[in-house]
Amino acid sequence: MPAGYQEHHDVRPPQEQARQPGCEHEMEPQPIIIREGYKGADRLRDKVALITGGDSGIGRSIAVHFAREGAQVAIVYLEEDADARETARMVRDEGADCLLLSGDVSDPDACAGALSAAHQHFGRLDILVNNAAEQHPTGNLLEISNEQLHRTFATNMFAHFYFVKAALPLLRRGGVIINTTSVVAYRGSGHLMDYAASKGAVLGFTRSLAKALLNDGIRVNAVAPGPIWAPLIPATFDADKVEQFGEDKPMGRAGQPAEVAPAFVFLASDDASYMVGQVLHPNGGDFTSS
Repeated sequence: MPAGYQEHHDVRPPQEQARQPGCEHEMEPQPIIIREGYKGADRLRDKVALITGGDSGIGRSIAVHFAREGAQVAIVYLEEDADARETARMVRDEGADCLLLSGDVSDPDACAGALSAAHQHFGRLDILVNNAAEQHPTGNLLEISNEQLHRTFATNMFAHFYFVKAALPLLRRGGVIINTTSVVAYRGSGHLMDYAASKGAVLGFTRSLAKALLNDGIRVNAVAPGPIWAPLIPATFDADKVEQFGEDKPMGRAGQPAEVAPAFVFLASDDASYMVGQVLHPNGGDFTSS
């Protein structure tokens, strides 16, 4: 494996955070956002991308990778201002502009407003990445409240629909939509039933939307990450679970955001011009789920 990933994993102490979606600046160690030596190749030169959940974790890594590939970036986040500002700094260090947009993606008006603001700021939209998510571990179906079920689907699935609906009038031929599903959409999860169901819905939405937009020249694909070291993890699980997170996978460790974001770069670029309705699986060797 690339140098640094295993060593990074070995020093992770027990930790947890009190609320979702979590804060990256409170994590120890900090997630790896872009690997040392990653070279951009202008794959996204002059493109404009909007990324939900872009303040931290996978979303931050996507934003920085996109910027290194030449894109201008808008990120949507809930209320993690410090993380969002750090993401903006990292994007601007790559020579790109970064527009920060705070709002709740479960609110259709907030979604439409964010897209309108991004389009007004940059004058165009080329790439939409639906990435924001939340999860609440519950081992007993009877303990999943109606409120939790609705909230999970509102953030993880309905937001995809809201953003796509608002983006379609702005996207031109050659536009790209990338959705974030999950390994659990394929193998299920006994303690994340509502989350797994919402990510399964994202998978069905991706494939259906890909067919619906094919003749419009808009490509739709998805990425299904496995266990990735990101703020949602200490904000979801207890300290002991966090310490052991990912150790049961074939590669024996959790992945890093830097190991996922290049999949989004590929799908957003012309390198994936013949990819429609597909899902990429950076999941550490969980072959049964792909």
